[in-house]
Amino acid sequence: MFSLEGKTALITGGTQGLGLEFARALGRAGAEVVVTSRDLHKAEEAAAALTKETGKRAAGIALNVLEYAQIERAVSEVIEKFGHIDILINNAGVNVRKPILEYDEASWELVQGTNLKAPFLCAKAVVPHMIKRKFGRIINIASMLGTVALAERSAYCSSKGGLIQLTKVMALEWAEHNITANAVCPGPFATELNQIVMNNPEANQFFMNHLAIKRWGKPDELSGLLVYLASDASSFMTGSSIVIDGGWTAE
Repeated sequence: MFSLEGKTALITGGTQGLGLEFARALGRAGAEVVVTSRDLHKAEEAAAALTKETGKRAAGIALNVLEYAQIERAVSEVIEKFGHIDILINNAGVNVRKPILEYDEASWELVQGTNLKAPFLCAKAVVPHMIKRKFGRIINIASMLGTVALAERSAYCSSKGGLIQLTKVMALEWAEHNITANAVCPGPFATELNQIVMNNPEANQFFMNHLAIKRWGKPDELSGLLVYLASDASSFMTGSSIVIDGGWTAE
């Protein structure tokens, strides 16, 4: 039930951090994986490493997830090379930390665009191909901050909350085509995106005070969930949001 043999996965922002870990996990489960980055060299480098590690075919594509024309071209390229896209992981994300009164419009649009608009655009481009095959798995990487808030994360919290709601609409609209849509809501994981917090003793201690497990999560601790959501094992699950946060939101 957990095998991904014969499946192809497209992962946005899959060249580092959680995205790269997701790509490794799916590759180990048997999937062929395509990762994207704005930097083509970085994407191709990650794909080569994935093939070496998992023994499965992988590819890297340059993609700006804010540009629909680029997304359409990327999807066409994947279909041409691999024949189909069975799994879409909307992982690309960004965070800009500022108080609301200091938040500039450009930063707001960047965060909202990358975290919420891009998953919408990527799904629009990929799902018609899934409908033709009567199969699809959409996994949107949201955040625990889509369910609870932190100061100075206005754009991030609202974008991730919006992504959770978007996931529910996707689930309702595409269930009849055997396409599921679920959201993963990670808490504090030790990734590049969170280095600014981890390297700040005061901010890091604030996080430790809210974590029942009293440590940052390790990226591979999300792997099992991603394989489950991408596989036949989760065929009756759609529209759900799963929080993995070391106990933060249990308070």
